[in-house]
Amino acid sequence: MSKDEDRAHPFRGSRLDAAAAQKTPDTPQTRAPAYRLAFSDPDFLLREELRPVRFQLELLKPQMIMDERGIESTVVMFGGTRIPAPEVKDQARTTTLSDMSQYYEQARRFAYLMTERSLKAYGREFVICTGGGPGVMEAGNMGADEAGGQSIGLNIVLPHEQAPNPYVTPDLSFNFHYFAIRKMHFLMRARAITVFPGGFGTLDELFETLTLIQTRRMSPIPVILFGGEFWDKIINWQALAEAGTISASDLDLFSYVETADEAVQIIDSWQGPEDD
Repeated sequence: MSKDEDRAHPFRGSRLDAAAAQKTPDTPQTRAPAYRLAFSDPDFLLREELRPVRFQLELLKPQMIMDERGIESTVVMFGGTRIPAPEVKDQARTTTLSDMSQYYEQARRFAYLMTERSLKAYGREFVICTGGGPGVMEAGNMGADEAGGQSIGLNIVLPHEQAPNPYVTPDLSFNFHYFAIRKMHFLMRARAITVFPGGFGTLDELFETLTLIQTRRMSPIPVILFGGEFWDKIINWQALAEAGTISASDLDLFSYVETADEAVQIIDSWQGPEDD
């Protein structure tokens, strides 16, 4: 990952000193925490005062790796972890979840189609990016893998057991502590956002994206919601507009689709925002 070893400079490298420090004679002084190299001292790096540094590290590490992989743009896929694959839909907790297995298949197909496009751009553009977990995320990474391309997984440490799904490209499988930095990485390179039915996490990611576009903190991009019946049932968009808490024009910030092909068509026809 690091280019430090190839860089021409007269200074001794930090890797060399980190290795040398492991061979230091064992004395009361060298055993003391104060003697540890700061960048090799987990107890120091995890101190409360070092939170700003940890923020920076979580921002930098994925950024540098994706830059080195030549990734220019992504297509983000948000959606529920509990949506089952069609072959196991009978094991779903509810009939509604079982019926939603159709979106697992649409997510898989969408990722396949976008990855075919990505491969034409040498894997630099339209790279599938998911949260790296099960459900819709697994379907997205699977579709990209089946198309022969790479895909990104942005996992996060959770209290319950969490592991990347097996279809994430290993060198693009990241793990986060801070939700805020993870959300930044979802959107920093995004050319389009797709949102499948989901729970609190999916809603959080959707509204974060819509808020950034609405307030012009982020340039408009296609925001595509799969499953109009689901979204209209859980969110009364029209009521927000009628109440005046959002503008009627804000309803144009997103589109509904039912199939992967419809989503691809929206991305293909996207013209960007009109000038004010």
